Amino acid sequence: MTGSSYLSAAELSSVGSPTLWAVTIVGVLVLLVLDFLVTRRPHEVSMREALGWSAFYIALPLAFGAWIWSRFGSQQGVEYLTGYLVEKSLSVDNLFVFMLLLAAFAVPAALAQRVLLYGIAGALVLRAVFIALGAAALQTLDFAFLLFGLILIVTAIKLLRDALSGHEQEVDINKMRSVRLLRKVMPVVDDYHGTRMTIRQHGRRALTPFALVVVAVLATDIVFAVDSVPAVYGITEDPYLVFATNAFALLGLRALYFVLHAALSRLVHLSYGLAIILAFIGVKLGLHWAHGIWSGVPEIPTLASLGVIIGVLIVVTVTSLRATRDQVPGEPEVVSERH
Repeated sequence: MTGSSYLSAAELSSVGSPTLWAVTIVGVLVLLVLDFLVTRRPHEVSMREALGWSAFYIALPLAFGAWIWSRFGSQQGVEYLTGYLVEKSLSVDNLFVFMLLLAAFAVPAALAQRVLLYGIAGALVLRAVFIALGAAALQTLDFAFLLFGLILIVTAIKLLRDALSGHEQEVDINKMRSVRLLRKVMPVVDDYHGTRMTIRQHGRRALTPFALVVVAVLATDIVFAVDSVPAVYGITEDPYLVFATNAFALLGLRALYFVLHAALSRLVHLSYGLAIILAFIGVKLGLHWAHGIWSGVPEIPTLASLGVIIGVLIVVTVTSLRATRDQVPGEPEVVSERH
């Protein structure tokens, strides 16, 4: 088999019929609107509320995965479950960045979940765009799998290098390009005014800090999409399953943030685990590309990928908790110590 015949449009099959796509998109929009309705009145999120919504957003994708398994078979079921697990683990690292942004902008606790929700809505749109571009690349570029694999390996190397260097992870608002650009376009007031993004001050329209933090979160969504979409395409080539895993992983972030907020600083080895997972999927993509050219090159089964991902997440979680077991409950988080 030659590179020119490696992948054709017919080979990029999908379980997603037009009806299933429509129902799924409508369902995602309904859940998103529901979240906006829940957060329409700013309030601090209690642990009970966060746990309740987190349980719902974990049970829902698992139930959907069971339906995928029963309707389309074990292969698609395993691909969905593995892809969802990859996206969920990457989203935990995304939550840490959100935590840094909320702290840097001194977002009031009552407004935090609305900021997160805007970030989730923006991420859903960006992921949809990247998923469509990824599907187009797989159909037209012979080396798309190799390109995706290289992106993941480079990302893994960066994660590992940052973790080993021990550099503090911090956010300098004044150095963020999105913030500097907004400040050039419009004046910015110092105080929050609820969830309002603009107010009228001295006869002219001005931005609030709430608008700045929302834009900053949306800007980071672009970086997250560059990593996560190739990662899940390394698990399944089905654009529908890629979209479903991304959507379900993102929809539960708002509640998950408040459940894991206190624990995020204890996951000191998470970056190591994510680096290993991304590098592993990058190698898997490279082997898959090579197998299409030279049939003797082995491929990594999806079920084996699931086992590796689960194993890595368990190991880094256990080692992180052991490394921080002397941390006093309730003490202030020191985000600079997370590797």
